[in-house]
Amino acid sequence: MSKIVRYIIVSICGILLAGGLVASFLCGKAYREPLKCTGLSVTIADSAVNRFVTRADVEKFLKKEYGDYIGQHIDSIDLCRVEKIIDSRSAVYKSEAFTTRDGKLNVTVTQRTPAVRFQKSDGGFYADAEGYLFPLQSSYASRVQIIDGEIPLKANSGYKGAVTDPKEQEWLDKVLAVVNYMENSKVWKDKIVQITVCDGGELKMVPRRGQEVFLFGQPVNIEDKFRRMEMYYSNIIPAKGQVAYTSVSVEYDGQIVCK
Repeated sequence: MSKIVRYIIVSICGILLAGGLVASFLCGKAYREPLKCTGLSVTIADSAVNRFVTRADVEKFLKKEYGDYIGQHIDSIDLCRVEKIIDSRSAVYKSEAFTTRDGKLNVTVTQRTPAVRFQKSDGGFYADAEGYLFPLQSSYASRVQIIDGEIPLKANSGYKGAVTDPKEQEWLDKVLAVVNYMENSKVWKDKIVQITVCDGGELKMVPRRGQEVFLFGQPVNIEDKFRRMEMYYSNIIPAKGQVAYTSVSVEYDGQIVCK
């Protein structure tokens, strides 16, 4: 091998080695330097079901209560505090905050899902399937069963949390069982448009069509009472006609009392 060729080979190897050392140094320096937060990424996990919380809401919550996080080193962002701020919102069930190597603060939000809306004279509130009460939201109204009248719950329109009175909790659990039965039914979910609570916690149901009102009584023996309401439609209406009665009571076991 000639001296010229050997010189060229050695020079190339030297250049490659130097380049590798420089690249290694730069990569190491970039790795050692903490990443800064470049933005916020928000995922609303159940946005197809409810629209209580938006990306703009999350951004506003953090700006108001956390302060500036853009430009901070991502390792210095208090993720627990971020989650606490988001979770304090009444319509939020749970949030998860984490950072990624692209410099983004990521927040995933799961909203509360209402099972029923209670409407009182001084305002209203939702209850989810677990019996957790939370206020109505100005940005969005969930299409769930509405119950009005003499609701035996002391909670007001701004209340957020579980029911603390055992008797109230017992009544609420029974009402949620009624609503859940209707929700899972192929018949009653759309047939009943209004439920009113009478004095003593008894229920009165108004169907979408017809002039009759169903006196349901206390929210117990649910399946049997709906079975007798169905018998009214299948047996009594064909015999007596659609406008024969204005009141149909299924309060008492084994009876359908029409007036």
